[in-house]
Amino acid sequence: MKNFLYILLLPLSVGCANMMSSWEKPTQQQETVESGQRSVKAPSAPKEAFQSRNAIPNTASQMASMSRKNINHYVRGIMQDMVENLQYVNSKTPLAVSSFVYLDDNYDQATLLGNQLSESFMHELHKFGVAVVDFKTTDYMRVTPDGDFVFSRDYLELNETQSFQYVLAGTLVNHQGGVLVNARIVGINSKAVVGSAQGFIPQSVVDALGNSYRTDGILLKKASN
Repeated sequence: MKNFLYILLLPLSVGCANMMSSWEKPTQQQETVESGQRSVKAPSAPKEAFQSRNAIPNTASQMASMSRKNINHYVRGIMQDMVENLQYVNSKTPLAVSSFVYLDDNYDQATLLGNQLSESFMHELHKFGVAVVDFKTTDYMRVTPDGDFVFSRDYLELNETQSFQYVLAGTLVNHQGGVLVNARIVGINSKAVVGSAQGFIPQSVVDALGNSYRTDGILLKKASN
């Protein structure tokens, strides 16, 4: 009889031991009771997944993204600010754009940056519906072995009479980390400012412009510092 009871109790004790061991090991979703409410703890994420979600951004890709913003991006922002306070200028008032010059330099000398700003503002003004006059366009097409040209910076080749009533002009100032841009639209006759805006162009964007020059007829690009 004792042997019989021992045989019956042995499986029961083994089952209890297995149940105790299963209680000691937490399942993937643990249930806890806090303040009378039941909450479920989600299984912890693998360490590899956590590291991938919190990985440090690729610095090279960030720099590539910033480099896609060229001068036109910043001119667009300056032009939007100017349109908000612009007066008298519309599609029936012809306007010309001059080269931007440095505030602490001679006003009869422009840099590549100043000339490119002029070109960019011409594009933005046209998009806003302003009548833009390109006074550097000649009355003829000059055909040469090196190409066909209609633009000129020689005032003797340009029409002396121009029909624009307003001009967009501006100055530049070197600043830590970039260049400050002061742009305004002025009446030719009244000299009154009818619109103005200011902006900032990062130095990296300015440096992205490459000066070009020729040596023995070969176009060379000057490396930025």
